[in-house]
Amino acid sequence: MARIRLNNEYRNKVANRIKQHLFQEDTQEKRKYDNLKAQQIDINDNAWKVAETIVRRHYTADDVEKAYYLQNKFENVSTIAKDSCFHFHYLGNKEKTNYNGEKTIEENVPIEKHFDFRLNGSIDTDNNYSSNSDSQYGFALFRDEINAQENCNADILIEQKDKDDNPHKRKFVENNEKYLGLSGGRDNETKYGKEWNEKYQLDLIGRDYCRDRSIACSEEEFNFLISWKQAKSQFVLAHEKWVESILKQMKEIKLGLKGYKYLDEAIELATELGLSITDHEIIRTNSGGLVIYNPKNLAERIKGMKNTEKTREQKIAERVAYMQQQQNNSDNLN
Repeated sequence: MARIRLNNEYRNKVANRIKQHLFQEDTQEKRKYDNLKAQQIDINDNAWKVAETIVRRHYTADDVEKAYYLQNKFENVSTIAKDSCFHFHYLGNKEKTNYNGEKTIEENVPIEKHFDFRLNGSIDTDNNYSSNSDSQYGFALFRDEINAQENCNADILIEQKDKDDNPHKRKFVENNEKYLGLSGGRDNETKYGKEWNEKYQLDLIGRDYCRDRSIACSEEEFNFLISWKQAKSQFVLAHEKWVESILKQMKEIKLGLKGYKYLDEAIELATELGLSITDHEIIRTNSGGLVIYNPKNLAERIKGMKNTEKTREQKIAERVAYMQQQQNNSDNLN
């Protein structure tokens, strides 16, 4: 049988399948991302408890009630609103360097920091994402949900790292933010952005801008919130390192595929990487790597979407069969 020539279409199909496989692999980078992701709700909830304690110590529940009373009574009074970001400070020592490079210690001065609990709040990371840096946390946290949407890509900031702003990047960033409900301000919050920001908000007295109401806290509370921001940054970095590891591998893979002449060479590469595919599978897929079913297979697939409710006995039987298959696979590897 004649060997099938490897054209650009087949190269792209094989590359897409391999990329999908690499993202599913159990690697150190993926495990770190998954482990840190699992911690995010708890670390945000714990940090919020500390922030709420600080705020309510300064603006008591009684103060809030009185402020609402006055605001509701007088049309020209607007002194209270819900907010999710705060400036906290404590009195401590700060090192200062003069123009000669000499260092001195200033004692008993305010040490202040901004803490933003919104889904797109700042997290103090060093990167080259420019104006989109506030979106990276939401992209990392809801990566699966974003990537399941058409014309969305949660990894776009990493893929476009060190690159100037461009229409391709802008398209996916805007689509991601729209899906999460991060664009358009509070009045346009939807889905995850709305749920997240409503969970982390308090009634605050004062002007709209949080810098105008820096609130005193203890050094211990301040440092706890600093560690919270650092934990969020570590999660974003884990997402970045994981995706970068895949992109680095794909760069080498695409280079290798470019040098191959025949489809069987590309399939051999996929096999060596732990991915089992056939030439028929590649030929019968679209450019995105999705299988193009013949009429019979497509009909069977559609029929399988009906009457999906299973009995308890069926679920147990399927679980037993799955465990047996896993055991067989393990035995074969050994």
